[in-house]
Amino acid sequence: MFRAYLGLGFDHILDPNAYDHILFVVTLCAIYAASHWLRVLILVTAFTIGHSVTLALSTLNIVNISPDLIETLIPITIILTALYNFYKVEGDERRWGWHYFLAAFFGLIHGLGFSNFLKALLGQEENILTPLLAFNLGVEIGQIVIVLITIGIAYVLIHFLKLPHKYWVWTISTLSILISINLML
Repeated sequence: MFRAYLGLGFDHILDPNAYDHILFVVTLCAIYAASHWLRVLILVTAFTIGHSVTLALSTLNIVNISPDLIETLIPITIILTALYNFYKVEGDERRWGWHYFLAAFFGLIHGLGFSNFLKALLGQEENILTPLLAFNLGVEIGQIVIVLITIGIAYVLIHFLKLPHKYWVWTISTLSILISINLML
């Protein structure tokens, strides 16, 4: 059972139909260079912790928020993350802590987006703790794959093709805003 839910979490985050979550993770890590891999890992884990909390609370029917509201808030989190990328100051260590907080907070919203999917799956389970843990670990592994691909592409563009890092960040952030606005319409 653990392996099945692990696979479901992994597949769910990498599902092209769930591109809003992929877009958020790409936008979230766009400001980081490959040399900051540990910061990115912590950042993605902060996001996972956030969405794990609301995923658990929603699955246990402790929190119940309108799916329409969540589907509106998810693109807003992407837009806010992209705007943050435009104003992030290189080398300002105080801002990194703020970025981790935002990732965890936005994870709370994204977790609610996952909850209806997981509730349907867990309907027949006696104990939801193990499937919930496995699903979240699968999502975390999937997010790490997204991060590795994103940082890999950025590394090639910045180090081999000599694209200035700020142009990479600006391009990803602008595209994220445009796609998110489209999601809200």
